[in-house]
Amino acid sequence: MTVYFVGDIQGCYSELETLLGKIAFSENNDQLYVAGDLVARGPDSLATLRLIKSLKNSAKIVLGNHDLHLLSVFHGLKKVKAQDKLSALLSAPDAEELLGWLISQPLIQKLPGEETYMSHAGLSPEWTPKIALEQANIAHKNLISPELKYWLKHMYGAQPTSWKNATDEVSRFRFTINALTRMRYCHSDRSLDFKCKENLTNAPKQLSPWFDFQHIDDNTQWLFGHWAALMGQCQPNNIYALDTGCVWGHHLTILRWSDKRLFTERAHKIQR
Repeated sequence: MTVYFVGDIQGCYSELETLLGKIAFSENNDQLYVAGDLVARGPDSLATLRLIKSLKNSAKIVLGNHDLHLLSVFHGLKKVKAQDKLSALLSAPDAEELLGWLISQPLIQKLPGEETYMSHAGLSPEWTPKIALEQANIAHKNLISPELKYWLKHMYGAQPTSWKNATDEVSRFRFTINALTRMRYCHSDRSLDFKCKENLTNAPKQLSPWFDFQHIDDNTQWLFGHWAALMGQCQPNNIYALDTGCVWGHHLTILRWSDKRLFTERAHKIQR
């Protein structure tokens, strides 16, 4: 079995289909780990969800911030944004089935037999992988519970920015969602910053990318998407950035885990 990882697809179905052809992906023999943000901004979120869902157990997904926002829109908690290009998906006859499948996906995936993890945004510097898994599992149980709408409503907001200030169930849930799906930079006290989306060169000096904090040992690997401005580049050799901005006119990237070879497909059309 060959394991592949792919960065943020964001509705770029054509590029994904081409890449899967390039690697001769086999549903029977391979696995595709998807780093979240399957939908929004690209031209065909509906076809993307249908394709990934059709792969069944061969696809291992984590939820991203755009996926969670789509679920909030579907459940009437937020208004759809025109630039997200979600109308076809929301009006599809199988929308309820697709989004029921989507909400069942976790926030972290771990490769069996390895200390290799994937989340959409990364790992909070305040957490160990063990704590991250524990909190991700708690948040997942909330999202698949009958109180789904309650939890979706309460996931929005930037507070608390520090785990030590997450003192109740709701604040712990919100911090977990933010750390695993929205995080990029952190302050020197390891608290989360949500304002800066720049690349490493242009970021304010008082901020550091979450992976600059030495909180993952050399025997652990972490893969993430979410941060197109990095264009797949980050310094630690056990941290892998997968988002290469296909939806912004760059390219979609698939990483073959066995030999760390990258396969890319240029954006077929720049999305606005």
